Amino acid sequence: MHLASSAISAHVNEQLTHKIQRVSRNISRKWQWRLYTLSLVLGDLLLTALSFRVAYFVRFDLSLSIFAQDAMPSFYYYRNLVILIIPFWFLIFAASGLYNRQNLLGGTKEYALVFNASITGMFIIIALGFLFPELVIARGWLLLAWVFIYLSISLERFLFRRLVYRLRGQGCFLSPAIMVGANDEGISLSEQLLNWRKSGFHMLGFVDNKFPVGTEVIPNLRVLGKVDQLKDVITPYDVEEVVLASSAFSSRDHLLDIFKRYGVNDSVNLRLSSGLYEIITTGLTVKNFAYVPLVGINQVRLTGAEVILKMALDYAITIPVLIVLSPILLVIAMAIHLDSPGPIIHRRRVMGVNGRKFDAFKFRTMFVNGDEILSKHPELEAELAANAKLKIDPRITRVGSFLRKLSLDELPQMFNVLKGDMSLVGPRMISPEELDKYDQWDINLLTVRPGITGLWQVSGRSDISYEQRVRLDMYYVRNWNIWLDFQLLFQTIPVVLKRQGAY
Repeated sequence: MHLASSAISAHVNEQLTHKIQRVSRNISRKWQWRLYTLSLVLGDLLLTALSFRVAYFVRFDLSLSIFAQDAMPSFYYYRNLVILIIPFWFLIFAASGLYNRQNLLGGTKEYALVFNASITGMFIIIALGFLFPELVIARGWLLLAWVFIYLSISLERFLFRRLVYRLRGQGCFLSPAIMVGANDEGISLSEQLLNWRKSGFHMLGFVDNKFPVGTEVIPNLRVLGKVDQLKDVITPYDVEEVVLASSAFSSRDHLLDIFKRYGVNDSVNLRLSSGLYEIITTGLTVKNFAYVPLVGINQVRLTGAEVILKMALDYAITIPVLIVLSPILLVIAMAIHLDSPGPIIHRRRVMGVNGRKFDAFKFRTMFVNGDEILSKHPELEAELAANAKLKIDPRITRVGSFLRKLSLDELPQMFNVLKGDMSLVGPRMISPEELDKYDQWDINLLTVRPGITGLWQVSGRSDISYEQRVRLDMYYVRNWNIWLDFQLLFQTIPVVLKRQGAY
């Protein structure tokens, strides 16, 4: 009797300890987000006020000739005006979802929200100026304020994001998550989320009916329970994110049952995969036929305004850069010609949009008899076949080695950008032979023009595995927007200067 009582007491204590630990983790995670949101609010308010002040300095104190030299306005008038504007500006930011956790740390969407909220605030102030003539506002001051607000707050959130990504490596700002369904789609999604710690998902395991509980489906992820035991998994593991691999369910009844229980649950975020994981990156459209909504697959990833924006960015940067760098291109061409015999430009046959092949231009960095040189090193041939890259490559010339370290060999690809074959930012270009390595994702890769730089370039370049390169390319295709291109262009500069992964 005493032993039974002790066992019960130990079990109760264990359950109580587990509950206390779970509550403390909840409080910890909640406070992490509260402090982060509070930091954003304070930072936004401070930078907004500072931006208005800097705009006043540029517009009025510098007396620049581009602005009309009106009578010097009262500093106190603008100071009082800003005091009234700042709370109003904060409300616009809040209404735009800039402090909503769902919109934070989720990619470049956050920068787009900052842009939209800032321009909304500016236009509302302009409208108030028309409605109330006594409200005198210098247009140059307001325009400068808008530019400074957008740039400063975007930079602030970029730096905060880098900090949070670093903290996620220490276990902070992570949401416990489980994958419902351990089929091919569920496993593929779990591997991607597990290897991409910046996503904020802390993958705990699977819920599945095919495998016995405890089965290790992939390294570090086991089956935690059956589908009908979902509640018994969510509660003790304090799960916040439930991801459903919809293709794992042969019956819609299971999906509907899970949605009924957790679709409107405040403590759990229910996320449903497309069920078309192999083709979803191409983009889908829904159109009604006889009042029946049918899903169609886009042949290209970017359409309409997206194509125009991306082309505008490509030409706006490529043309001026080519003009400025033309003397350097000439010097490089002469150096290649003097260093080793052969053509100055190397043409590499690669895959373009919709499988159309084209010649990508690069400065020649290898000897013309490179294949003959490589045949003397069987071990290097095997390494090249496996990774499509060689860290120590005997085929590279002296000038070629220098060009590769600084990524100067890729400058002629800007002519491919002008031709419309490539983009400044995009997936890594591949040869027809490499296409098989993309497995079921090959159709997605060919829906976007390859890029001179991209996510793979700023994530380690040649130092990352081929599997990681494929995953990065798919992430880019799936999540493209113009803000992501801007971000990757800025991130490319320090990577090139550091020569990270360049060989």
